[in-house]
Amino acid sequence: MATLRKLGIVIVDLSHEIAAGVFAGSFGIGSLSVFGNIGTCLDAPYHYDAERADLAHLPLERLVNVSITIVHAFGRTSVTAADLGDPEQLWGRAVLVHTGWAHHWATPRYLGLDCPHLAPDAVDKLVDANAALVGIDSLRIDDPRDPNRLARQRLLGADIPIIEHLTNLESVPDTGARLTALPPPAREMASFPVRAVAVHDG
Repeated sequence: MATLRKLGIVIVDLSHEIAAGVFAGSFGIGSLSVFGNIGTCLDAPYHYDAERADLAHLPLERLVNVSITIVHAFGRTSVTAADLGDPEQLWGRAVLVHTGWAHHWATPRYLGLDCPHLAPDAVDKLVDANAALVGIDSLRIDDPRDPNRLARQRLLGADIPIIEHLTNLESVPDTGARLTALPPPAREMASFPVRAVAVHDG
């Protein structure tokens, strides 16, 4: 499907075949319409407060080459402060909570209301530790049965971005890895899918 307007060209989609008939070469241009909260996605503070940073104004030091601390919380429904361990290992880091829930991805079980989430005391500990970013390999960082969504309110209120629906955390070492998760710098946009990449030796 392609829409071309020869005066002030507007392109919705352009296949290689159509381009070859219009231009001197063959290339493709595609369009994309996407829901912000889909797949592995990042929430900016703007998600809960229009006065806080949107995707375009997130500080890069929270998103690029950030030291990772992995928190293992297998079999937990409510991840507590005790599960997070030493606060010094959380300070200024991308804290990624590995629950194993990602193994249910693309099944009805993944949407279960008993999915792993952060308990209020864990949220307080992460805010106090000034975590750079908090991620989880689960449906939500909040208890889906709690309409108050305390984790989102507290973390985003402290300007700590959130990533949900992470995968492959079992391949990331507990320490020594670094995270990059960059959304496009879209103004007045609160959430967007990201490709979250952990870089580590070995």
